[in-house]
Amino acid sequence: MPAAKPARNASIPAMRRALLAWFGRNRRPMPWREQVSAYRTVVSELMCQQTQIATAIPYFERWTAKWPDFKDLAQAEEAEVLALWAGLGYYSRARNLLNLAKQVAALKQPPRTAVEWREFKGVGPYTAAAIASIAFAEPVAVVDGNVVRVLARLDGVRAKLRDASSAAKLFAARADELVDPKQPGDFNQAMMELGATVCRKGVPDCAKCPLAEWCDAKQAGDAQALPRFVSKERKEAVVERALVAREGKILLRRNPHHAKRLAGMAEIPVLSSLGVEPAGEPALVRRRTIGTVTYEEKLHALDSKPADIRRWAKDGELEWVDAQALDGAALSGPHRRWLGEWLSRGGRTARGRRP
Repeated sequence: MPAAKPARNASIPAMRRALLAWFGRNRRPMPWREQVSAYRTVVSELMCQQTQIATAIPYFERWTAKWPDFKDLAQAEEAEVLALWAGLGYYSRARNLLNLAKQVAALKQPPRTAVEWREFKGVGPYTAAAIASIAFAEPVAVVDGNVVRVLARLDGVRAKLRDASSAAKLFAARADELVDPKQPGDFNQAMMELGATVCRKGVPDCAKCPLAEWCDAKQAGDAQALPRFVSKERKEAVVERALVAREGKILLRRNPHHAKRLAGMAEIPVLSSLGVEPAGEPALVRRRTIGTVTYEEKLHALDSKPADIRRWAKDGELEWVDAQALDGAALSGPHRRWLGEWLSRGGRTARGRRP
């Protein structure tokens, strides 16, 4: 990235004042802002990774009501942690948060610097800087997708960026240069808030931007096009799943703790794992995108005959869960929603074909 222009460097104090004044007038009320602590900052930052703030807020409030601090969370069982996290996705965050709490609870006091927070699994540069600056006023910059967008437009960076991670590294020095040493927590939150509410992706509201007079992209008229990223290859995949109900219970598969994805979480089992092939029309067909892959999920309703039940009972990863208790099960949001749709329709069954 080209070095900042001298004129821009000279303007940094004025930019800080403008941004912080704007933030003071426009900051959105969030529970972790009203009562600041290292624990609440850690929980909010991990919850808001890959999750919209509006979605995270009710989870945060339920979580902190149940486990108010590191010591309380450290006593929790992984199953109940995953169950309370269910619906937020990216469940490794919940396991990392539980393990982090156990480690911090064993210390006399929590770490204070970004370097120290980086030692914990699941805490990357962005999260470590957010915790250290917001909870402990360390003057380190946070660089997330919102901040990358603000800086790319502010400095007119038009070269294509490879991905979010490399973009964050590219803008780290510029972000550190700008961060206010006296109010680093507020400044970092202001930068993220600006990117989320004004300097938005595709549709920036430059007329309301407190940094507009210093913005290269605003002057060039191409803010909506920045930042630019290299296009990623999109893929599609089909997943065939089995909907099975018996005496008010639903058959689910519990992912082992060593699984790469959704470890410890329950899910609707894949047909092939039950020794059944798809036959006829699925009860539900749903599409969802994870990263660069779009999945077509075909959910087939099966009946459960005694021979099947005996065979499935030998599979230690399969379990029968009371349909009335699904809200408390460690299910991902889509799986919980699909089961609810199927059950609301009466849970009709159609026999699958054996391989």
